[in-house]
Amino acid sequence: MKAIVLALAFSALALFGADTVAADDKQAIDQEVKAALKTLYEKEPGAEALGAKASGILVFPNVRRAGLVVSGQSGDGAMLKKGKIADYYSSNAIAVGLEAGAQSYSVALFFMTDAALKDFESRDDYEIGAGANVVFVEAGAAAGAGSTTSPAGVYGFVFGQKGLMGGISLQGTKIKKTGSAAK
Repeated sequence: MKAIVLALAFSALALFGADTVAADDKQAIDQEVKAALKTLYEKEPGAEALGAKASGILVFPNVRRAGLVVSGQSGDGAMLKKGKIADYYSSNAIAVGLEAGAQSYSVALFFMTDAALKDFESRDDYEIGAGANVVFVEAGAAAGAGSTTSPAGVYGFVFGQKGLMGGISLQGTKIKKTGSAAK
């Protein structure tokens, strides 16, 4: 049993990409980020209203999660500022528990204030659920989010789920900068 758990842990770690993004990968990420954001805006008009007001939008178009008892998730994405790609990021997490299956999904984090964005960018290793106030918006509830006066500095959307795995948890997900867009 111990060998199986270790093998699964190493398999989960293998999902995680390198700490830097190659130039040709940047083009693919750029296209995927823009397509994912377009999909979100089509399905959740309130998300587009948030995007118009956001200081920055971090999009992970394809987060992959797989596991059996030990699961890992990983994805590459980019930060948009004023509609342009500014920086590249990776997202990683490992969990242990009653989990089995595989799935992929997209995540978008809307940084609504300059202070929230600055707090995110000042950290080498940002962890969702540690510190900053991230409010995840339920599907269909985004219409009211675009005009809300809630004090949330960051709104999050999880969308485009494919595959089968018991739930999605972003708690403990670590986000790390992997590169900057060419100026």
